[in-house]
Amino acid sequence: QVLLVESGGGSVQAGGFLRLSCAVSGRLSSGYRMGWFRQAPGKEREFVAAVRWSGLRDYGDAVKGRFTISRDIANTVYLEMHSLKAEDTAIYYCAGAGGIPPTSANNDPGMYEDWGQGTQVTVSS
Repeated sequence: QVLLVESGGGSVQAGGFLRLSCAVSGRLSSGYRMGWFRQAPGKEREFVAAVRWSGLRDYGDAVKGRFTISRDIANTVYLEMHSLKAEDTAIYYCAGAGGIPPTSANNDPGMYEDWGQGTQVTVSS
């Protein structure tokens, strides 16, 4: 069983920076993909970023050029968020997937089977 625990959320002014972390425990299958999603009140869960087992990274259109996802040797996953906007306000979830083909750019939330509890990010304008 895989356990994901997020940290690093908080409140920041527009234009600011936050760094989220996701600690992973448990046995990961080969090809395990890690991602970040977010959900704002009244909205659907939205793809933010993912890092594939190969190291290749995918980003949602809303965060390209501002957010960076990375993964270290211990499989801790980070999300560096620059130039934050009020519309980035949401609960951010770390997620993991063992069944997405390595070459697939499909990061639909339904493809991910492991989820953290979420961490709140609030950006004030």
